[in-house]
Amino acid sequence: MQIYEELKARGLIAQVTDEEQIRSLVNNGKAVFYIGFDPTADSLHVGHFMALCLMKRLQMAGNRPIALIGGGTAMIGDPSGRTDMRSMMTRETIQHNCECFKKQMERFIEFGEGKAMMVNNADWLLNLNYVDFIRDIGACFSVNNMLRAECFKQRMEKGLSFLEFNYMPMQSYDFYHLYQEYGCNMQFGGNDQWSNMLGGTELIRRKLGKDAHAMTITLLLTSEGKKMGKTAKGAVWLDPNKTSPYEFYQYWRNIEDADVLKCIRMLTFLPLEQIDEMDKWEGSQLNQAKEILAYELTKLVHGEEEAVKAQETARGLFSGGGSAANMPATELSAEKFENGRIGVLNLLVACGLCASNGEARRLVQQGGVAVNDQKVTDIAAAFDQSDFQGEGVVIKKGKKVFHRACVQS
Repeated sequence: MQIYEELKARGLIAQVTDEEQIRSLVNNGKAVFYIGFDPTADSLHVGHFMALCLMKRLQMAGNRPIALIGGGTAMIGDPSGRTDMRSMMTRETIQHNCECFKKQMERFIEFGEGKAMMVNNADWLLNLNYVDFIRDIGACFSVNNMLRAECFKQRMEKGLSFLEFNYMPMQSYDFYHLYQEYGCNMQFGGNDQWSNMLGGTELIRRKLGKDAHAMTITLLLTSEGKKMGKTAKGAVWLDPNKTSPYEFYQYWRNIEDADVLKCIRMLTFLPLEQIDEMDKWEGSQLNQAKEILAYELTKLVHGEEEAVKAQETARGLFSGGGSAANMPATELSAEKFENGRIGVLNLLVACGLCASNGEARRLVQQGGVAVNDQKVTDIAAAFDQSDFQGEGVVIKKGKKVFHRACVQS
């Protein structure tokens, strides 16, 4: 099976603009493609995971990735999928985030001469003359068509700033620039980017003629990547200082039964034949599939050693044995203890297991908390500071969340 057919079999491609051209370029290793990443935080998260895996797959098949960091477009903010305007970031913050992204991407993509490239659209967007830009580029965009784009339609009722309205022409200009400077002939993105990507394809056609259009091909990823980045407590980060390898492992270990085979197919590099056999699994076998998914993805992001440690820790905790050393931990300062004790509600909030005392109270009353394997049902329960010496205590929230609390050294 060639790479394009494999991408389809894994459920990664939802829409294309010219499938025959795409198949030929990708299967023959002739695609020079880009995927954009807006540096809105100092770490990538699992919402970016699908794109990173796709870039790795295509590079392994001989194609050349361009990781486009949106240092310029981040100055505006993408309105797609949002109900309000993004907060503005300083140039210093954006640059710091860009540097963090590159370090993380290097675990997936091989950069270097003739290999993957990383570029920052701040290098060309921030130097544009605005009047020249709107005369030369803005004239290629129909406002009527833009307003029909889903990314703008969903914001019209709540208000869309003129600043954000510039995002589509600027992203389209990225493709135009990359096509001219680096021979970039393909772009990939999530479903919320479809209108923006079509804008780039149309801009090249209008500026460079119909012949150029044959090489400007747009692919669309499924929306699963966006779903993966959302949890009850926010993003699951690829930075181990934000989401530990154990927490990362547990995130994938705890996904819904209905999603596990889909994620294995889209995100792991296991052979499709092996995954097809797993399609027959049910019941307790799905727990084994979740372990496989969690291990494979933790290995990909954090390395084999951390994946093994996370798996051993998880298995040990669920079987009632094993060390708590590798699980997420909070060091409690002396100020957290009043007269040498800390209440269970304050403990849950201090460890980030609950957002407020009210949430913690409900969790305890519902029987969802255990400390050192002892269920806690009294909201007035408190623990001595001495209990937190050494490895500390293990707090269990619900059936699947484990956390260690110890005294700050």
